[in-house]
Amino acid sequence: MSVIDIADLELHRAALTGHCYRMLGSAFDAEDAVQEAMVRAWKGLQRFDGRASLRTWLYRIATNVCLDALSARSRRARPVEEGPVGTVEDELQTRPRTHWLEPIPDERFLSPDADPFEKVALRQSTRLAFVAALQHLPPRQRAALLLSEVLGWSAQEVAASLDMSVAAVNSALQRARATLAAKNVSAEGEPLSDSQAVLLEKYVDAFHEYDVDALVSLMRDDATLSMPPYTLWLQGPEAIRTWLLGRGKGCRGSRLVRTEACGSPAFAQYRRSSDGSYRGWSLTILELDGGTIKAWNAFLDTERLFPLFGLPLTLPAPGRDSGQADR
Repeated sequence: MSVIDIADLELHRAALTGHCYRMLGSAFDAEDAVQEAMVRAWKGLQRFDGRASLRTWLYRIATNVCLDALSARSRRARPVEEGPVGTVEDELQTRPRTHWLEPIPDERFLSPDADPFEKVALRQSTRLAFVAALQHLPPRQRAALLLSEVLGWSAQEVAASLDMSVAAVNSALQRARATLAAKNVSAEGEPLSDSQAVLLEKYVDAFHEYDVDALVSLMRDDATLSMPPYTLWLQGPEAIRTWLLGRGKGCRGSRLVRTEACGSPAFAQYRRSSDGSYRGWSLTILELDGGTIKAWNAFLDTERLFPLFGLPLTLPAPGRDSGQADR
């Protein structure tokens, strides 16, 4: 067996980060888990006998790190799962950052050398709706499903990784699949279509013009707007329109910068300040359904999220080398 060094372990960091994100629902927790897995792997290299691939061995370690972490905390959620739909007059209440599902940049979980088919599959299995549904599964069910459905492991391989019998794994998979089916989500999906790319261009144009009627015309009749850390969420184009023209009118004049998060189109939103500069306001992930927007997820913890995405917290005023907003 060839000698393994730290560089060999690092080749798997991105893929392990995606796996840990699906398990934990937080990019920050995922990166902590992967770092712990790397430390455990480096310290335990003498126990790696080569009967399984290095990749499989690392996934086993990372999965168990995640299971340890999940034993000491509750699941992460989205506002739409926390309570009934709100109204534009509701008092704004917040929950701690650790309560909410958090986004992850695509570049953190996609290996540069992954083939295009693998990249599509990984993006699909990291979408917000799927990861949110995973959080409803008991941790070992969650792990079994991800190892089987996303990584393609056999029941025997999953059983060996989780110290379960094959029968127990098959039972866990059956229950996990039933839970996800009841929530109408899966790891499957389609890459962004040409018509959806046009939809995103219309979204950017309407937002920059702050044409609220044009914005809500892009939404499904039951579209939702949520803004973690606020518990409030709204549903339907009319409620969202009222919000944007009322309590959300400070978004007028904002700039959007395109990024990718959770396998979905996303935008960094910068609000205009009194001095003419722009300050980070939200990391917005759009969930699409065909040619419409079905969910507008605005994560407001920009102090933590923007550095994670490699985004500046401020943009200069026009005329100060500000350039154009990316699309």
